[in-house]
This record gives sequence, structure tokens and C-alpha cells, in this order.
Amino acid sequence: MERNLMKGNEALAEAAIRAGCKCFFGYPITPQTELAAYMAKRMHKAGGVFLQAESEIAAINMVLGAASTGVRAMTSSSSPGVSLKSEGVSYIAGSDLPAVIINVQRGGPGLGGIQPSQADYWQATKALGHGDFQLLVYAPASVQEMVDYVVKAFDRADKYRMPAMILADGLLGQMMEPVSFPEINPDAYDKSGWAANGHKNQREHHIINSLYLKPDELEKSIVDRYKRYEIIKETETEAELYLTEDCDILLCAFGATARVVKSAVNSARELGIKAGLFRPKTLWPFPVKEINQAAKSAKKLLSVEMSMGQMVDDIRLAIECSKPVEFYGRTGGVIPTPVEVLEQIKRIGGTL
Repeated sequence: MERNLMKGNEALAEAAIRAGCKCFFGYPITPQTELAAYMAKRMHKAGGVFLQAESEIAAINMVLGAASTGVRAMTSSSSPGVSLKSEGVSYIAGSDLPAVIINVQRGGPGLGGIQPSQADYWQATKALGHGDFQLLVYAPASVQEMVDYVVKAFDRADKYRMPAMILADGLLGQMMEPVSFPEINPDAYDKSGWAANGHKNQREHHIINSLYLKPDELEKSIVDRYKRYEIIKETETEAELYLTEDCDILLCAFGATARVVKSAVNSARELGIKAGLFRPKTLWPFPVKEINQAAKSAKKLLSVEMSMGQMVDDIRLAIECSKPVEFYGRTGGVIPTPVEVLEQIKRIGGTL
């Protein structure tokens, strides 16, 4: 398979085009602007539509409109821009529409900075919009994984009729690595039963709607949606388990931070410290079965993040607080180093 050296943001865009994305609506914001710029150059050549909206709010509502017709639609932004999209994401979820949202995270809160961050974990997994709903959240750790998960995000969004997010960060978006693009079937799922794309008097109207004025009808729609979520929790979790079979200390990290942690784990092993790595690839649903498997022999767990510890509670809940979970992180755009993480491993190792 041919491999190309590509920047992360551009690889995300190319993967979306090859996955059958026909409509991209966005607004420039660092550090994801190259993604939108690449779409501006390529989409019309690929038979799609690129439109720079007047705001992030307009962009996500354009995604809502396009997705309602059954075409694959996408938007991308970075942290504060995703906050502006949150109401529209809730409308998409409430309308049972498939769509892909990419967040190339930067430091916050507020405008914060333009350096990499993972401080949108809570936003993505807990509160990306009002109401009872979830979205699929994928956390790639390489440019190749960003390609693979864009493809999967479109596929699973179509399968479950729900929004999906790629939670990347400024480090992954800006780095360059060799990638290959898989063969894709963008028409795997029949949308003729719900898409509002014209009927020529040959079928009933399809109404895309998230407004239910009768409480019992709204409740039923939400309960039905959550039954779907239970299927997703059982079938769609993914994680990497690295040197976990005999580990005394289990490190937990996702995305770019996991690359730093893996290096520290290797250094710890060279020092005779039995460290291992659990890397969730899906942040929602969180890989509960996988982390319990990884933590079987561990005496302590350490979550390493580019935030103030937003994943810690999910780890504790997943293992039912059966083992101590500690935290080490940097935030505001500061990236933890392998040396820093190794020092934390040595500190914990000295107390076992």
C-alpha cells in the first residue's frame, strides 16, 4: 500500500474526502486551520462542497442541514470553536443524524493559547451540548490513526445515526508522519428510510426534527437512543494494552500523551520497574473491559494527561475504585516529557 508523508491536519482532511465526505463547513482557528485550507483546495476537485461559514455556529448548523439529506458531512475546529458548536451538536444528536466533528485541541479555558492540550476530554465525553445524549469519541495517537479513525467515525456515525468526534490535539495536527489510506465504501449504509432528500410523490415525507412537545414522546426517543448506546458500549470499545501482563504500575494515557508515556514505560522496564500502558482509543464509550484486563496485576494506576486530570474519574469508575489511581499532568499547552513521567513511575515504584 502506498504511503505518503503528510501533516496530521492534512491527513485528516484527505481521509475524510476518501471516506466520502461531500460537505465540509468550517471556520479558521489555530491549530486546525490547515485542515480547512486543505479542504478548500481539494473538495471541489473531489465533487464535494467546501464552505467557510461566517462563524462556528453557522458551520455546525450547515452540517445539520447537509447531514439531514443523507450525505456525509463534517466540520472541524479547535477548543473554543467547538464550544460554539455545542448547541448544534445537540440538535444533530436529537435529530439522530450522522456527522463527524474534529477537535484539534488547544489550551484553555477561554482563548487560552495555541499549544497542544487534552483539556476538552470532559467536553467531548460528558457535556458537548444540552440534554441526554452521547457521541462517539475517538482518540488517535498518530497521524495514521487519525486517518483510520476518520474513516471509522464516518462509518459508525452512519451505522448508529449519531455524531462522532475525533479528539486530536495541536501536537498530532502539526506533526508529519507517513500514512496510507484504506479502501473505503462510503455507501455501506442505506439512508433511504430517513434522509430528507426529495421523494417525488413516491414515498411519505421524511421529517428531520429534534422538537417533541409531548414529554412522553421525547422520553421514548431518548430511552430508545440509550438502548442503542448500550449496544455501542458492548461492541465498540477499543484500547491498546502495552506490557500489562505483569505490570505493578499501570499508566493510563490517551492521544499524543500516550506516546510520551510509552517511552517512559520502556525506560522503567530497563530499570527493572514493571510498568505498563493502558491507552483508550475510544474515550466514549470508555473501554471498561479492557482497563480491567490491563489492571489485573497492577498495584497502582497513574493517569498521565495534558490537563488537570479529566480522565481520572473515568478510570476510577471503570475499575470500581478497586485500586489507587494517581495523577500526573501538565496543562495550558505544556507537554509532559518522558523524563518527568519516568520520575513519577520511580516515585510510585518506591512506595510499593
